[in-house]
Amino acid sequence: MKFGIIVFPGSNCDIDFYHAFKDGFGEDVEYIWHDTESIDEFDCIILPGGFSYGDYLRCGAVAGFSKVMESVRKHAEAGKLLIGVCNGFQILTEMRLLPGALVRNQNLKFICNTVGIKVENNDSPFTNQCEKGQVLNIPIAHGEGNYVADEETLKQLKENGQILFTYAENPNGSLLDIAGICNKKRNVMGMMPHPERACDVLLGNEDGRFILQSIITHLKGEMQNE
Repeated sequence: MKFGIIVFPGSNCDIDFYHAFKDGFGEDVEYIWHDTESIDEFDCIILPGGFSYGDYLRCGAVAGFSKVMESVRKHAEAGKLLIGVCNGFQILTEMRLLPGALVRNQNLKFICNTVGIKVENNDSPFTNQCEKGQVLNIPIAHGEGNYVADEETLKQLKENGQILFTYAENPNGSLLDIAGICNKKRNVMGMMPHPERACDVLLGNEDGRFILQSIITHLKGEMQNE
């Protein structure tokens, strides 16, 4: 299996993800520059956190128009795994690959802390190594992490089991305490907390490994079934 990390001007969590998969799990992982055209060789694409294109216009708005993103859209439509964390989550909502939007935190301040997130659904490629109801301690660092959506969208997210993570104590005002969601096909996930920053005992936290291990386990299972 092969992981690809999209690098935009302003990305700053790409290296974290690289080392989490490469050093933490020994997986094959490469950086993908934002003007790359073909990403067919990759099984899982990651849109990392940071400030893509300086977060001009809106967070993630400009990144959605990068050359590589048409290939990313096709990758997702083909049923392959696509993950967006923090700024990556914002990009996914801007591209309408995930519903809703991320707006300014309720307190209008940038929040950098470690928070508890509850696993709401462990029947997904991103949570299969977690227990339902398990609380993971995962870092957050965002100014626009307040998840909003209309009532019908929120209803569908609940009914379809698309809410993967909720905040144990809501730090930013997100509706339904949402910290992470997936699409209906369960191959695209967006979350504001940073699991890649919680994957090493040297960092004092390995809870993020549950999420990355879930992804690896899912991909290995797919390969065995081919």
